[in-house]
Amino acid sequence: MTLIRAIQTGDWAAALSWIMALAVGITVHEFAHAKFADLAGDPTPRSRGRVTLNPLAHYDPIGSTMILLFGMGWGKPVPTNPMLYRHPRRDEVRVSLGGIGANIVVAFLFGMTLRLGIVPEAYEILAGHIVLLNLLLAFFNILPLYPLDGSHALVSLLPREAARKVSEFYERYALGPLVAFVLALNFIPALGLVIWLPVGVLMWLFAGQGLTF
Repeated sequence: MTLIRAIQTGDWAAALSWIMALAVGITVHEFAHAKFADLAGDPTPRSRGRVTLNPLAHYDPIGSTMILLFGMGWGKPVPTNPMLYRHPRRDEVRVSLGGIGANIVVAFLFGMTLRLGIVPEAYEILAGHIVLLNLLLAFFNILPLYPLDGSHALVSLLPREAARKVSEFYERYALGPLVAFVLALNFIPALGLVIWLPVGVLMWLFAGQGLTF
């Protein structure tokens, strides 16, 4: 049951479960970005109060709500200055992929509680929602579409000349490709498989469950 359906049917317990799962997913994702940047030598996230597990510090009104409504979105971007990293290219990859990795780790841990049957029955739905939303955050953000994490990691992994050209492409078209992708999902649902297929596979591997709505 999605958040919208939960609200429409008056299932406030399910709605609260989705919101709590979203808070967990966004918080660990953005905290990981901030922590990796902090460890790399950039004081910016700490000075902005982002090296914290307080969900309110990482909530983005638009991106966070999109996750609940459409299954894709983002948290409040963590301000960083890659020029302050000790090893700019290498650390940029770590910072960019840190949030994705954190989401997958959380999904694995909560998934194991379901697979092993050690989560109390009253919290099984919440645990399932946490697994699902963390996987959605991970595989949406890994897309190489600006300004998602995958775009920053891609630029840092490519040879310098190729990275320069890709950066120019991102600067020229900005949010265009991302907006086009999201809009295209309405007309070509199969595009969603690039996210839903790996999410479904890991949902089954981690939690022993199919996709939970």
